[in-house]
Amino acid sequence: MIATPQLNHRLAELYGTNDAVLAKQTNRYHALIQEFQNHFQHSKLHLFSAPGRAELGGNHTDHNHGKVLAASINLDSIAAAAPASNNRITIYSAGYSTPFVVDATDLGLRTIEYRTTTALLRGIAARFQQLGYHIGGFNACIMSEVPVGSGLSSSASIEILVGTILNAFYHDNSITPLMLAQIGQYAENVYFNKPCGLMDQIACAAGGIVAIDFENPQQPRLERIKFDFASENYSLLVVDTGGHHADLTEDYAAVPAEMQAVAVQLGKKFCREITRDKVLENIQRLRANVGDRAVLRALHFLDENERVDRQVAALQTGDFAAFLRGVNASGNSSIRWLQNCFTPQNVSEQGVTLALALTENFLNGIGEGACRVHGGGFAGTIQVFLPNRNVDDYTKLMEGIFERECVRVLSIRAMGALQMC
Repeated sequence: MIATPQLNHRLAELYGTNDAVLAKQTNRYHALIQEFQNHFQHSKLHLFSAPGRAELGGNHTDHNHGKVLAASINLDSIAAAAPASNNRITIYSAGYSTPFVVDATDLGLRTIEYRTTTALLRGIAARFQQLGYHIGGFNACIMSEVPVGSGLSSSASIEILVGTILNAFYHDNSITPLMLAQIGQYAENVYFNKPCGLMDQIACAAGGIVAIDFENPQQPRLERIKFDFASENYSLLVVDTGGHHADLTEDYAAVPAEMQAVAVQLGKKFCREITRDKVLENIQRLRANVGDRAVLRALHFLDENERVDRQVAALQTGDFAAFLRGVNASGNSSIRWLQNCFTPQNVSEQGVTLALALTENFLNGIGEGACRVHGGGFAGTIQVFLPNRNVDDYTKLMEGIFERECVRVLSIRAMGALQMC
């Protein structure tokens, strides 16, 4: 299977033509297939891939019906899978000794499963069924290069991977990427019990660089953006500061709740429906009723929403310098207005803020580049755009400070989730 021209071509499309990278990915798929055969003997199998994602603009805007700019990345989750006749979904995941198993005839919500992979599987299958789609069982082995807690959407990558398998086996790949994204979001919100917007799932499902407008979240507007960061001799990096997301749900949930509280005070439901002028006209009442942080977060939303439009226009016209200015402005707003660079539950741990401060010093020294918090924030990763010639020096600096391999150089992946063969 791996030696076929079809799969070799697909591997080159997904991972590039570098011989060392292709050899690594070929070995990875070989190990995946071997693992599948160890668990399921000689079943005929199919291969699937779903990428992680990078947020390029629009920090914490999607949940208030705002705009975002996102892209799929070269790090992905992959699966070897085959249909099963017993209506049971059985998945062996690398790093876990026992499989995750869901009976496709028993898909009721189980609160005891909150925050587990089993909950995501059950939620995806349940949503397929609720929407009138046929479902059945399958056997699979999965591996993921999308690091957990990195802000690169490891959970969305898995959600879209599972949805893509069901789509291929039971619907001839006819379900749209947007619908698969909405199914994944439902599973995470309801069955996994974690509040999230829809940006992560759309970016993983659709692929490439995509501008998304959530004014109508049931039918968001998607616009594909063509831009080659490599042509600018720049690299996209993320730096994992070592924080984790396990106990930060309260922090994440407070962001949309506080933004919406401001909107409600102004007679609306979401920040997309209000204006900066209205906030300022009513600021004394807002401060008294919802607090200063909520006001600041609403103002961040309003500025960030407009900033996404400017970043999209910059990429469309090839004005990379303007795009980078937008990245820096987004980062400054996230620190000062949105306040999602560390958790107030533990002010002594500020890895994200520290990494941003040190990165700003580095960028000021070379006179180029941009940085911002990446993803949900409070812990985890920052994003850096850096000239290629400075990547090694920057990596040495940051890995010396955080005392481990913490810098990842990413590339934009042109394709979203797909069945490879």
